[in-house]
Amino acid sequence: MTATADAEAAANELTPLADYLGSVLRRLRALPPLDLDLTQAYGNVLAEDVVAPHSYPAFDQAAVDGYAARWEDISGGSRGPGYVPAPSGMPGGRSIRLNVVGDLGAASWRPVRLTPGSCFSVAAGAPLPIGADVVVPVEWTDQGMAAVEIFRAPKRGYGLRRAGEELVAGTLLARAGAYVSPALVAVFAATGIGHVVVRPSPRVVIVATGDELVDVGRGSQPGQVVDTNSHALTAAAAEAGGLAYRVGICDDDPEALRGLLDDQTLRADLIITTGGTGTGPGDMVRRILSRREGGRAGPVTFTEVALYPGTALGFGTVGAEEVPVVCLPGEPGAALIGFEVLARPAIQLLAGAEPVFRPSVRAHLLETVSSPAGLREFRPAHVAERRGGGYTVQPLAGGPYTLSGLAEANGLLVLGERVTTAAAGSTVDVLLLDRRR
Repeated sequence: MTATADAEAAANELTPLADYLGSVLRRLRALPPLDLDLTQAYGNVLAEDVVAPHSYPAFDQAAVDGYAARWEDISGGSRGPGYVPAPSGMPGGRSIRLNVVGDLGAASWRPVRLTPGSCFSVAAGAPLPIGADVVVPVEWTDQGMAAVEIFRAPKRGYGLRRAGEELVAGTLLARAGAYVSPALVAVFAATGIGHVVVRPSPRVVIVATGDELVDVGRGSQPGQVVDTNSHALTAAAAEAGGLAYRVGICDDDPEALRGLLDDQTLRADLIITTGGTGTGPGDMVRRILSRREGGRAGPVTFTEVALYPGTALGFGTVGAEEVPVVCLPGEPGAALIGFEVLARPAIQLLAGAEPVFRPSVRAHLLETVSSPAGLREFRPAHVAERRGGGYTVQPLAGGPYTLSGLAEANGLLVLGERVTTAAAGSTVDVLLLDRRR
């Protein structure tokens, strides 16, 4: 057999990524809902639909500082008791003078009524007097106190907001599965909501394994490798909406690893390990967590997935609480790609978010690329919107293993299992990592 044929035969023995993800995600359930105070709900996902209990605005109110009046008293066709000739240069050669019978601020609460030829001085947010159907801005007047001269008449309804104009009681404000954003918090508060039912943010514990690992703050050298993964994955878990906890480095000691995982089940909704997922002599995580005991399979199943980079992934549960565990490769690029395709969707699902996967677009490929046969490749890339519509995607140098490429990327170019070459000018799928750039 040729080298290409050998590679294709090996790839045929791998589990397709879509099948693997489906089997894993079907085993997860969203966390039980909590009733949270509105100030604590930001960043969580709603567990049920939210309906407005009250209208917004709650009452007729002034939208600008000015004078609340009856439009018929200031309209162009009126020459009522308030009519006076306008100073030279005023539009229409006339102005309107009204008696100012009171002041209303945002804290005013007593109902008042307008009479013909009168108005109230009002602040933005103040309740409107009964009968008012226009607010004349201060700058369109002489800003009088006992009487005011109006030089310009706005249209009927100008400068005011009617009760329920924006939201009527009973309006669906947000559906279950929506993230609670700052703007949504404002909408909830404005319509009288003080508590919402949400899914809690998943508590995610990250563990790096390996005798060779040393902590950051130094350079790697033979026999020692700086622990890149636990720091990067902790940041990735937080970016995905989890409450991320880095517990540091665990040596390749079976008892230490078992004890650490047992301890973490008390505070974790998901545990992520990195390193030791292969079949080599030093891959202790796979050896320990997949070991059969008492005739039963180990708590974690390791699967060779048709994924590039990093084919070996593990998933299962540990502890009496059956806390989900995701085991990612130790190579930093493969760990970050593994997080994107497996751990991030798991966090989203536990949080009750919909959809669980990142958004994707079809993009025009700017450079010809090759890809391993039989593997679904995720390659760092830069996505840009075309002026005439659509997107272009530029693969970044170095391929999927380069940390510098991942740091620069705002997308992941996805090449399917059957793709060995994607020509420049072809259309490809791209996962969007960050649309702020």
